[in-house]
Amino acid sequence: MSSRSLNKVLLIGNLTRDPELRYTPQGTPVCTFGLATNRSWQPSAGGERQEETEFHRIVAWNKLAELCSELLFKGRKVFVEGRIQTRNWTDAQGQERTTVEVVIDNMIVLDNKRKDGQPGEEGAYEQKEYAAETPQPSVEPAPAEEVPTVPAEEEKPKAKTKKVEKKEEPAEPKVNPDDIPF
Repeated sequence: MSSRSLNKVLLIGNLTRDPELRYTPQGTPVCTFGLATNRSWQPSAGGERQEETEFHRIVAWNKLAELCSELLFKGRKVFVEGRIQTRNWTDAQGQERTTVEVVIDNMIVLDNKRKDGQPGEEGAYEQKEYAAETPQPSVEPAPAEEVPTVPAEEEKPKAKTKKVEKKEEPAEPKVNPDDIPF
């Protein structure tokens, strides 16, 4: 009998440092950066509002790593989605070390700041989602095959595509809040 489990992390925060892009010996891009998230609350006994900051190590792989390296910089507000991963290793002094990181497969830039800290042009920025094309590989993928190119004069005419009409789905019934039993 197998039991289900879930390892899912959703974070919105600001980068604490510029992303660092590296490549594995096999040539796979990997990008790391820090993300800070804030939480504030009012103590139940009264008093001053409390605030706490949590720091996260974020890791992106493949195409998403390259996009993070290009688009992100210190201070930028982003949404990231991924999973928690714990790694163990031995450092140069022989000490056993452990780190907890969030391996992301989705990233959305939430602000329109420019790298110089100035706000971007009004309306010039469009919020865009960047997702990993494939999950992080456990084994290095095989190199892509080369596709031969055809000179322009030898190109064949493109086939016409058939237009497909979209069927209209029935509208969902309206729910009255008084009908909900809780």
